[in-house]
Amino acid sequence: MSETGNGIDPVTLEVLRNACIAVAEEMNATLVRTGYSPNIKDRRDCSCALFDVVNGEKGAELISQAENIPVHLGAMPYSVTAAIEAFPPSSLSPGDAILLNDPFHGGAHLPDMTLVTPVFVDDELVAVAANRAHHADVGGAQAGSVAADSTDIYQEGLRVPPVKLYDGGNPVEDVFDLLLTNVRTPEERRGDFRAQRAANRTAVDRLRELVARRGLDTVRAATTEIKAYAERRIRAEIQKLSDGTVRFEDYLDDDGLGHEDLRIAVAVTVDGDRVVVDFEGTSDEVAGPINAPLAVTASATYHAVRCVTDPDVPPNAGTYRPVEIRAPAGSIVNAQPPSAVVGGNLEVSQRVVDALLGAFGLEAPERAVAAGQGTMNSVTFGGADREGEPFAFYETVGGGFGGRAGADGMDGVHVHMSNTRNTPAEVLETTYPLRIRRYEYRPESGGAGEFRGGLGLRRDIEVLTDDVVFSLLADRRRHRPYGVAGGDPGSAGADRLVRANGDETGIAGKATHDLNAGDVVSVRTPGGGGFGDPTDRDAAAVARDLRLGTLSAAVARAVYGHDVDSDG
Repeated sequence: MSETGNGIDPVTLEVLRNACIAVAEEMNATLVRTGYSPNIKDRRDCSCALFDVVNGEKGAELISQAENIPVHLGAMPYSVTAAIEAFPPSSLSPGDAILLNDPFHGGAHLPDMTLVTPVFVDDELVAVAANRAHHADVGGAQAGSVAADSTDIYQEGLRVPPVKLYDGGNPVEDVFDLLLTNVRTPEERRGDFRAQRAANRTAVDRLRELVARRGLDTVRAATTEIKAYAERRIRAEIQKLSDGTVRFEDYLDDDGLGHEDLRIAVAVTVDGDRVVVDFEGTSDEVAGPINAPLAVTASATYHAVRCVTDPDVPPNAGTYRPVEIRAPAGSIVNAQPPSAVVGGNLEVSQRVVDALLGAFGLEAPERAVAAGQGTMNSVTFGGADREGEPFAFYETVGGGFGGRAGADGMDGVHVHMSNTRNTPAEVLETTYPLRIRRYEYRPESGGAGEFRGGLGLRRDIEVLTDDVVFSLLADRRRHRPYGVAGGDPGSAGADRLVRANGDETGIAGKATHDLNAGDVVSVRTPGGGGFGDPTDRDAAAVARDLRLGTLSAAVARAVYGHDVDSDG
């Protein structure tokens, strides 16, 4: 049997590659199982990954990840780098764990707390385990820490540079006290931090077992070759694309503070086996929270490249080596302090993907996919429950996925950079002073096409107590998700507020409102764009949509050209 360039045979390499993936997946299972908040244990808004130590004191590189949240995973290497720069390997000991969330030093937005744990075997540092979890509150001006009207980072919550949360296995109580004093739900936060530590401890135990079975030299050779293997595969896929430069633009609606039509401009250059993505021409930073640090933009870029090449290429440091990112400092894709950034992670990441997939679709139409909902529809409620205890509820709401050649878009899913679940109605209603009034698909919200876009969702939430602050941070309320190859765009999102007295008004996609008992918020999310000429849609597919109630007879005739009586 032949060996790889690192002297390891292919069978052993594949066994160890999958072992590293299994470790990351088990980390995630531990985090979900032991998490305190519904945001982690039910929505699973968390991600886990493993890194090997390279170049002595200089850093670590991604070797495997669980299949979690794309916006977390592509940005996590920046957090690990920041942690190791602050605490070089020579300063670390078994049992240490480093916490950080600073968007300008490796983080994404403040609710995403990253915990980084060194893995020692016989007092030798061999790897790093890391996980990122979205905490439902990290302080700031509003409960939930996802305010639609923040204007700088200081309003968004507690900003944590790399600090030791555990030292030699012992909690650093001063750091815990500082963190928990500045949040509205301290016991829930403490529990989620402990869950993050448990997840990383799982990785420590499993990697030690792996080294004991296979030997440290073999494991190190394998992790090096895992990255080289991924790099070879992704370069081979890039070479299948045509050389040259393609450009595309897409827009965010606004920043919530009066700045509209925020441009994401991309120029994608394929040169042999490498890709250069240049964001020159993208809008400058804005006052509102729609700014993204570079780590978020990089994460979205890596995701889009994997989508249009081969999603089965193992995601690790080698996968990203052929991708160069040029993002102007001071733009909404490379924000500088003290910009407000909570929505960059949520909304700019989505629009970067839309712009890149649009550009790649021009270069390689056979790989094209219409735009999905292009937003995370972040919903936050905060206040005191009926017993007077503070609460903070956060969730994102799914929508339509874009149509693509051979398949309709999926209905009511989290798209691209978000990969969470919903909050089950039973969990929401037993945990918070809230009630789900309606939860359903939005008929005809998917763009028409030979393959229609996926349907958006309608989710109506009633408040059961007074003095609740509600915040919505969403997009695609003005700029609809684009269709491709003749497909129609998906429907824009549309949101309503119904007061307890029956008064009903529309609400902006980025807005904050004071609510009282009986008030209902209705979040209605975008549908995905359609793919292909609607008149080419198969009559049986139109008949199926009619039976399911997702299409009216009038639209079937006017848009698809099918007579309902004859077609079903």
